[in-house]
Amino acid sequence: MKNTFKILIAEDSVEFLGDNTGVFEDNGFEASFCDKDGSKVLECIKTFQPDVVLMDMFMSSIDAVGIMRAVKKTSDSTKPLFVILSSFDSPMLEREALSAGAVYYAIKPFRINDLVERISELITCCSEEKTKIYSMDKELEITITDILHQIGVPAHIKGYHYLRDSIILSVKQPEIINAVTKELYPSVAKKYDTTSSRVERAIRHAIEVAWDRGDVDILNSYFGYTIHNGRGKPTNSEFVAMISDRLRLQRPVLTSA
Repeated sequence: MKNTFKILIAEDSVEFLGDNTGVFEDNGFEASFCDKDGSKVLECIKTFQPDVVLMDMFMSSIDAVGIMRAVKKTSDSTKPLFVILSSFDSPMLEREALSAGAVYYAIKPFRINDLVERISELITCCSEEKTKIYSMDKELEITITDILHQIGVPAHIKGYHYLRDSIILSVKQPEIINAVTKELYPSVAKKYDTTSSRVERAIRHAIEVAWDRGDVDILNSYFGYTIHNGRGKPTNSEFVAMISDRLRLQRPVLTSA
């Protein structure tokens, strides 16, 4: 049985479809139409929860770029694919749309059948990419979990979870390690509905526990220079940086997500 995808179209239904009223249904889409008004499009996205949004680059109230940026800021785990329609064959506008989050920039006029076929291809492509990224994310999480277990960080303390997420973020965004207080801690805190200071304290406690109870040989393999120089345990940022750097060097495929 073919999957049905929900598509929100910010166009007049009669004007847009013409003689092709069944084209979306025939291709497995449940179509819903909305006025070409940015504010109304945002409302429709919230209520209809589409898989795909088809909208003009320029609309009243809020343009397409503004809508995509607004949706990106929401906490919704699943966000629609955005296909932008435009009467302007402009590389600059196309770059702006794609940079804001669009997956396709279609120039008017076009054949609806060709457009729907292209949207179907994009859904398949994006679905495969999401599956690949999910698989890579799980592999990365499992690898970090194994490392924390080896080092001796107890799984039942909060700092364990905060550390794991901090390392994941640092592997994917290496620059975040240079903004631990301003970006790393707040990002982790937001996920667990807590504060940055609590994240910092919990991670520090987790490192202290590992340093007191962990296997010296394992600790030495990860933090050799710290132990040999008698500097004591690494700081939070040193701990996260050492693990994430090692993962990026040993398993570069995990960072491509």
